[in-house]
Amino acid sequence: MTGPVTQTVHFDGLTIAFDDRVLRPREWTTAQSRWAAELLAGLPEGPVLELCSGAGQIGLAAVARTGRSLVCIDLNPAAVDYTELNARVAGLEQRVIARKGRLSQAVGDDERFPLVIADPPWVESGRTGRYPEDPLEAIDGGHDGLEVARECLQVIGSHLACGGAALLQLGSVDQVAALLSLGTGSLRCLEVRCYDGGALAHLARADQD
Repeated sequence: MTGPVTQTVHFDGLTIAFDDRVLRPREWTTAQSRWAAELLAGLPEGPVLELCSGAGQIGLAAVARTGRSLVCIDLNPAAVDYTELNARVAGLEQRVIARKGRLSQAVGDDERFPLVIADPPWVESGRTGRYPEDPLEAIDGGHDGLEVARECLQVIGSHLACGGAALLQLGSVDQVAALLSLGTGSLRCLEVRCYDGGALAHLARADQD
């Protein structure tokens, strides 16, 4: 019996490896990397945090042209392994830390980040059967599709540095609206951008101008 077969794709100038245990990188999500890189130019110093990072491609592409370091968190050990591999291939291994664990448990209480990138699974559990080619844990967002996104918001609220920004990826503008209608506590939404594959929300601390 053979094991998973590694594949590669080109992602915003990087060669990204993955297999069928990890969500295949989507071309449209380069928009999140590029928006993140634009924001970094005006943000305070410090590392970037990526939540639900998969093979790490979005965060890696965001920091590749900067001097920033990157902390990637994913519950899937295969995703963590591929993040480390992809960082080495990109020559970024000295600036990248990949952590395995639940989002709220893998970040230290005193850690703060000027930019948080969050890519949670957002498909409703009852609809995941429509995507048989995708690993379940990478797409299953719970009964309403927002369970992991809510956890991301909690982490962002606790660990976003003063003057920082967050970019949250969801499936649609309606999902963004539904999530934010539940209340973000210390966060506010500044902008939402729509793409064929999903939507990106730009968040900031509610107590900053």
